[in-house]
Amino acid sequence: MAMTISELARSAAVGVETVRFYQRKGLLDDPRPTRSGREGHRHYGEDDLRRLRFVRSAQGAGFTLSEIAELLALDAGHDRPRARQMAKARLEAIEHEIARLEAARQSLRKLARECAKGDAGPCPIIAAFEN
Repeated sequence: MAMTISELARSAAVGVETVRFYQRKGLLDDPRPTRSGREGHRHYGEDDLRRLRFVRSAQGAGFTLSEIAELLALDAGHDRPRARQMAKARLEAIEHEIARLEAARQSLRKLARECAKGDAGPCPIIAAFEN
């Protein structure tokens, strides 16, 4: 199924400029114009859509664009050990961030409880962030 850039973008729930940005970064191929159809149109296929969805999913998992480029290269070279290593490192970073966010949540809960105790004096939430 041949798609225009707008059809590709819509299918992946991104904007056309996002597709172009990924092309500039080398994460998506810049397709050649087709010989049939209207002059100057470029068409994308299912592989392009899968790759675009992969890029978006990898970003959602917190991988940087350069890490995504490396993962794509690893896939082409079938370097599963390196891909696993990258996934483990990303998982560790996510777990660290979850721990940080959990500590922040606990602190905010405590401050909210202290703030709810009364309306007199300085707000403990504001005071905590000033220090």
